[in-house]
Amino acid sequence: MTRRWHLRFALLATTATCFTAIAGGLNPAAAADLTRYAEQHLIWRNCSGEMQCAKLTVPRDYADLAAGDIQIALSRVPHSGTTFQGSIVVNPGGPGGSGIDFASTAAAIVAPEVSQQFDIVGFDPRGVAASAPVICMNGSQTTRWLLSDPTPDTRNEQNILMGLAREISAGCLQYSPRIAPFISTANTVNDLDILRSALGEQKLNLLGFSYGTSLGALYAQKFPSQVGRMVLDGAVDPSLNGMEISKGQSGGFQGALVRFAKDCANRSNCPYTGDWNDVLTGINQLLASLEDNQLPTSGFEPLNQAQAVTALFWSMYSPDFWGTLRSALRQAERGQGEYLQWLSNQATDRVGKNRYGSNQNSAFYAISCLDAPATPGRTGLAAAAKAWSKNAPVPEMARAMSWGNAPCSFWFDHLGGKPAAATSTTTAPIVVVGTRFDPATPYSWAIALHEQLPTSSLITYEGDGHTAYGVDSACVNDAIDNFLLTGSAPASGTTCN
Repeated sequence: MTRRWHLRFALLATTATCFTAIAGGLNPAAAADLTRYAEQHLIWRNCSGEMQCAKLTVPRDYADLAAGDIQIALSRVPHSGTTFQGSIVVNPGGPGGSGIDFASTAAAIVAPEVSQQFDIVGFDPRGVAASAPVICMNGSQTTRWLLSDPTPDTRNEQNILMGLAREISAGCLQYSPRIAPFISTANTVNDLDILRSALGEQKLNLLGFSYGTSLGALYAQKFPSQVGRMVLDGAVDPSLNGMEISKGQSGGFQGALVRFAKDCANRSNCPYTGDWNDVLTGINQLLASLEDNQLPTSGFEPLNQAQAVTALFWSMYSPDFWGTLRSALRQAERGQGEYLQWLSNQATDRVGKNRYGSNQNSAFYAISCLDAPATPGRTGLAAAAKAWSKNAPVPEMARAMSWGNAPCSFWFDHLGGKPAAATSTTTAPIVVVGTRFDPATPYSWAIALHEQLPTSSLITYEGDGHTAYGVDSACVNDAIDNFLLTGSAPASGTTCN
């Protein structure tokens, strides 16, 4: 079967997706106190089309259950057939990505037999959207951060960026002091196990994309006997720290840009004449010109370099975006920035001058920076920016990857220790999926996670874009659908086109 589908990933391309395997357990008394959460009865109500919605009550702080509760927003698309195998929990990525609407998206892309036999359950992780949302920047602060120079050259420009980055951490404690310290990935994984129990499931079936693979890997580590049918697509390597992840992503996006340039050079509507090197030259010249000369738009401000960089990153998530990017670059060559700005707004969920459709811009940093050790200060970020951009096809984007880590240099707390490889004693088969030319989660990370999880099978998709399931590969789709239906994992080393 062939299906077209795009994930609305919250992963911001200019910053690392940080993940640390935090496996601290609860003491026996605290574990016993979780019984009232595990045995809660979910009340499902119709909320949107075929979807039903509910609230899951979980502890605010698993280390101090007296600190009170928060509620996790849930959604589900009930199974449509007479045979019921259970629930499949889905996560679209992030951190910071809402999973409520994603339940209906996922129900549409799994095989009909899967949606007939399983409830598809989405959730907003703690701190995200409708689940005790964390706010670290108000609307105007978010706009100021997103429009700031992502590649500061002078000491003064660097100090300005670092000052804005420092404000994000302070803002979390100012606007959301009761939730910001408690939205770690480890706590979300504990929430997942309470969700599993509240759904009446002995095992957790999970379909996780991008950051969702981090949730899955840590769940397999903390709750090995509760692992059900788990698919991890677009794998993150938990052994890497924030800067190592950013470096890997920088290489991934540079590789995707080269592939875009080669594709563009062979098309009649490519805005640049010549070969693929000429396409890259044109992009670099555009970014250089935007340093001092913004392009007019009909939006709230002219297009600046930060928005153009964001548009380029966003467009690499799927080759289906490449046509829009070609049109946007062609328009920019004619002196207009409308389309590039639209792409940037899509990436940042901007819906007004200082309005955003979700809290993803705050939640991304709030979760990422809390999870992992601090990133370097100004000097270290500058050094990384210089090193990563040295031989990069589009140097400005490589520099932006380093400087995007600035908020994590100042975070109020870092719950993760040194990143470590995932470990799990589960005997359940796990399917890891890696896309050969994935820009955001490089293929090498899928190999690494597969090697870290002894019971996993690796599917390789020889294609472009971020993640593989539900796109154009019948080979990938059929293998995963069969696994979800039967629990029989594909042969490790399976390669799909």
